[in-house]
Amino acid sequence: MAIVARQVMNMQNAKDTFYIALRNRLASTNPARVMTLRSVTRPGIFVEEAEAAVAQQPLDIFILRWTEMKADTQLPSVLTQMTCEILYATAGTQNNAGLDRGRALEEMDYEVMQMIYPYCTRKMNYAVTPAASMETLVFWTEAVFGPVTTLRDRLSRIATVNVFAFQEQGEA
Repeated sequence: MAIVARQVMNMQNAKDTFYIALRNRLASTNPARVMTLRSVTRPGIFVEEAEAAVAQQPLDIFILRWTEMKADTQLPSVLTQMTCEILYATAGTQNNAGLDRGRALEEMDYEVMQMIYPYCTRKMNYAVTPAASMETLVFWTEAVFGPVTTLRDRLSRIATVNVFAFQEQGEA
């Protein structure tokens, strides 16, 4: 049980690193994809568990949802794996009365592919200022794109990525 608790805490650096990598890559790929949250404009991506609950999924942004965790304790260093769902939806643009929603979803599909490549980055500790570089990498798989879901005027999709990180000394 103590190992499981340590692993859960260990994953925060990996989760933060993955989010920041994707956020920065989105800002580079499409600087116009932004959102305003609590009066702050930022790249249009956020972590569901770190934000207040919303009644309906926001449109034209990416939501990261952590859904599953596994650990391989048989290696010299514990390797953790978490599943991250990237949720996104669009109703198209007002200028086109939403008739471009398929194109808008395809653009977001492309942005997901751009955000996750390359499939690794240096693990960082964002709990300190300035953020501190750690010894290992956070790495992940290609995205597996789920089917398009239609709900009234919205098209949505979930892309799934498996994220891996080794536990480092001092992470507990």
